[in-house]
Amino acid sequence: MGQDKVPSTGNIEGGALPAGEADKAAREMRGVLQALAEREAQLRAVMASVPDAMIMIDGQGVIEAFSVAAERLFGWSAAEMVGQNVSRLMPEPYASQHDGYLGRYHATGQTRVVGMSRVVLGQRRDGSTFPMELHIGETVSHGRRAFTGFVRDLTERQETQARLHELQAELAHMSRFTAMGEMASTLAHELNQPLTAVATYLNGCRRLFERLDGTESGPLGLLKDGVERAGEQALRAGQIIRRLREFVTRGATEHRAEPLPKLIEEAGALALIGSSEAGVRVRFGFDAECGYVRVDKIQIQQVLVNLIRNALEAMSEVELRELTITARPWPEEMVRVCVADTGPGIAPEVEAQLFRPFVSTKSQGMGVGLSVSRSIIEAHGGRLWAEPNPAGQGALFAFTLRATPKPGGGGA
Repeated sequence: MGQDKVPSTGNIEGGALPAGEADKAAREMRGVLQALAEREAQLRAVMASVPDAMIMIDGQGVIEAFSVAAERLFGWSAAEMVGQNVSRLMPEPYASQHDGYLGRYHATGQTRVVGMSRVVLGQRRDGSTFPMELHIGETVSHGRRAFTGFVRDLTERQETQARLHELQAELAHMSRFTAMGEMASTLAHELNQPLTAVATYLNGCRRLFERLDGTESGPLGLLKDGVERAGEQALRAGQIIRRLREFVTRGATEHRAEPLPKLIEEAGALALIGSSEAGVRVRFGFDAECGYVRVDKIQIQQVLVNLIRNALEAMSEVELRELTITARPWPEEMVRVCVADTGPGIAPEVEAQLFRPFVSTKSQGMGVGLSVSRSIIEAHGGRLWAEPNPAGQGALFAFTLRATPKPGGGGA
């Protein structure tokens, strides 16, 4: 007697599936598993690349995922933290209170942190604490709660703000110093001419006295002596002013190779504070070939801050407010930096004397900003000029600087 042949698909009444349906179910299962694997890979990629620290915990506060940024921030590896309570990342007394917060949330459903950002203290592996901004999101799936926290180290932000304030103070100091130098140079130039004329007239008076009375005594003799002494002092004053002008125009500064994009971005961060509130749309455009320039960083940033703030003020009364800051290569191994606005443009009567000292279109302006800026750029071997914005309304201010190779070689 042979054995009864049993279909490979089994008995349908016993729960087995026909071969076709089984294959279909297997394909669907493989598709689901593949989709899950792809989503898991995407999640791992997000966890590895997100700039803020990201931590995922379950409803009991146990860590399920710990991003690469979280590893850098807290000093723990993901392998060390997954399965641990998130309170391990908190200093006391917050660590001891955390489980109580979760329990109260589960019991009442009332949250104090989910969906909101707040500043709390975090604790690194070495026990040091730091201020951090925490934003928590919640997911609920099949009755199971999970939480995702995004953490940003405020220490870096505070250091950045401190650096910006420091740079702002340096720029303000250099701006005042350079403005005073420009004023002194201009005053020396303007005063030297009348002093020379005074000395010439006094010398002429002395010769007239000699013709009238050749004696060295008497009223005319005394007057001649006084005129001669006055002439000597006028010449001495002129010499002092000439030396002052030579000193302030010599401008000994230290030029170094600086990355141009970073230099512009730092100056922009200072000058553009509050620009978004004023409705100004800002665009930066740096050509890839614009690398390093040899400059006095503070002085060039002073020029940029001045030009950017002038552009912002020019657009204060217009409806379209767009500021474009670009850098691109220029002939003769130079680079050109442009600050273009969509303001009313430059009036023809002002354009001819735009860079002259003590000429200003502002009611409260001293008229030395553009003059100082041009002096700085020319001292760097470049040129500063203004022209109508070729993109439409407004003005464009451009200056050139000499390009230089990257320090240590490797090109610009």
